[in-house]
Amino acid sequence: MLESIYVGMTGLLGFSRDLRVIANNTANLKTPGFKSSALQFSDLFYTGGNLSGGGASHSRAQVGFGLNTTGTTISFKQGELRQTGNDLDMAVDGQGLFVLRDANGKLSYTRDGQFQFNADGVLVSRGTGAKVMGLDGEGHLIELTFAGQKANPGKPTSSVKFSGNLLSNLSNGAEQTVGGVKVVDATGGTHTLSLKLTSTSSTLAGSWQVEVMDGTTVVGSGQLVFGSDGKPQPDTAVLSFSYAPEGQRPTAVSLDFTTDVTSFAAQTSTLAMASQDGIGPGSMTGAAFDASGALTISYSNGQTQKGAQLAFARFDSPDAVGLAGDNQFEVLDERAWHLGTAGQGAFGNVHSGMVEISNVDLSQEFSNLVVTQRGYQASSQIISTSNDMLQELFSMKSK
Repeated sequence: MLESIYVGMTGLLGFSRDLRVIANNTANLKTPGFKSSALQFSDLFYTGGNLSGGGASHSRAQVGFGLNTTGTTISFKQGELRQTGNDLDMAVDGQGLFVLRDANGKLSYTRDGQFQFNADGVLVSRGTGAKVMGLDGEGHLIELTFAGQKANPGKPTSSVKFSGNLLSNLSNGAEQTVGGVKVVDATGGTHTLSLKLTSTSSTLAGSWQVEVMDGTTVVGSGQLVFGSDGKPQPDTAVLSFSYAPEGQRPTAVSLDFTTDVTSFAAQTSTLAMASQDGIGPGSMTGAAFDASGALTISYSNGQTQKGAQLAFARFDSPDAVGLAGDNQFEVLDERAWHLGTAGQGAFGNVHSGMVEISNVDLSQEFSNLVVTQRGYQASSQIISTSNDMLQELFSMKSK
């Protein structure tokens, strides 16, 4: 009967541990990236039925000594992905885990993709402040930062395209002016130029002398010739000049009349600048991650710039993973872990503006809770019954 009390005690201990696991799962129902655990049970050792302590092989009757727990297993079942509206929140659809490095240089791994940039412009976990790691082109872990990328210098104008109709029914020496030709210099400054077109039809039918004016200064010139079909002749349709505002280094600019430019008789000229490829400087307006996990920085001038990709880690077996707290996992067997990026096989894909919620199945946890409660009650009843039997035995002796 004393042995029965000990057996009941192992049941109380085992089921109380199971209750703690269930409680932990349930408490983390809303924890992003949380993975539920399950307690593993096994029976204890056995002895012969005579309870003499002899080996079990001496008798076909074997008596067990109760319940044992052999640790927990982690369920890495995919959790639901939910929208957050924050571009720096990320969720993994696949087996990959984000890689974090703390202040001491220790690596850990997480499915919780709630990130932000700290005061130094480094991407960190909002919960722990650990740095989020990326991968460079050589496969080395690096920090993800926008330091040194807060401004975009833009680029100078290299091509200006025109469209519209240039009057053909003008006498030799007649002039037409096209204003509002905006170009960007090498430092990002914007300048408004104009074109002065002078008919030279007496020399060559359909020809025009083109002068590029910066105010009253001629900064470039060339000849534009139209054929009988009213279209610019290919060898004259692009005029090039070197533009160098005062104090600036020169840049090559081409005036492109090859598309949508004609010269026919009409009442008014409609020739005008259609577009130019120069971009002024811009300041950083936001940072997000694309589908490949690459840091993408946006600027006020409409430009974007890509940085390093997020580093992903995955494991071959759950036995190589340990729970470290703070929504993080640790490596138990380095040989079973691999590094990569989003979109590479089993690493999965990354979704910006979303987080993966806990994979806890509340209905399953409640079912486990009922079973655990009944098991605990039954174990306590064993102890109570054994105690009653002992008391009955003692009372018999006293009589």
